Amino acid sequence: MSFAPIVPFGGYAGWSFLQRTLPAQKHAFEAAPVLKNDTAYFTENIGKVQTADDLVGDYRLLKVALGAFGLDDDIGNRAFIKKVLEEGSLDSGSFANRMADKSYLALTEAFGFDLGTPNTQLSDFADKIVESYNTRQFEIAVGEQDGDMRLALALERDLDKIVASDNTPTGKWYAVLGDKSLLTVFQTALNIPRDSSALDLDKQVEHLRDRARAVFGSSDIDQFADPERFDELNRMFLVRSQINQMSSGMSSGAIALTLLQAI
Repeated sequence: MSFAPIVPFGGYAGWSFLQRTLPAQKHAFEAAPVLKNDTAYFTENIGKVQTADDLVGDYRLLKVALGAFGLDDDIGNRAFIKKVLEEGSLDSGSFANRMADKSYLALTEAFGFDLGTPNTQLSDFADKIVESYNTRQFEIAVGEQDGDMRLALALERDLDKIVASDNTPTGKWYAVLGDKSLLTVFQTALNIPRDSSALDLDKQVEHLRDRARAVFGSSDIDQFADPERFDELNRMFLVRSQINQMSSGMSSGAIALTLLQAI
């Protein structure tokens, strides 16, 4: 029997509940037999993997490997994944380096099949992958209850990667455009219409920067490295999303009350 995360209500109130109960809920989720069996098998067998062929040839290992990077849906694309893993990340012209979705680059960097000795031989490798797999599977399960909560759970991890990158300030906003989940959060929090995604990329970045400056006082995405500013972004996303979902049946007074309760 699996554990279904408990998200009793939406919006920022639901987020506050989830944060208070997160350790207990994750513990119960990770104790589920199916998840424990998958991660135990990975831990016991990943050290035997020396090549991309070895990994894609074992469905159970590949399931955990892909799931740890949010690539669960690619489990059937073995030839594609093999190419990503074999070409690696050291060559700037490799397949993963040329792809817009950097999840594949993170995958091949983690496994390191283009190194002299793959990272699968490191003593702490299995633990790191299993931890990431458990976290992402929990996020998926939460998303089945409330999609906004899944986006909020992933926000800190995904945004931190962009903030910590060597990209220029503008390049970091382009990275947001390349991440569907992050873009949804920013569009919602900054009250940018979804149809703006049809504009050319330069104009989309301009909109993001202008709205960030208007709302937060700065157009620099690095501002969200500040925990208080990050929490403000997350709160605005959850509140605005809830209002958008309920607005057709809410009076202006009810909307104002919802905003005040989230402060």
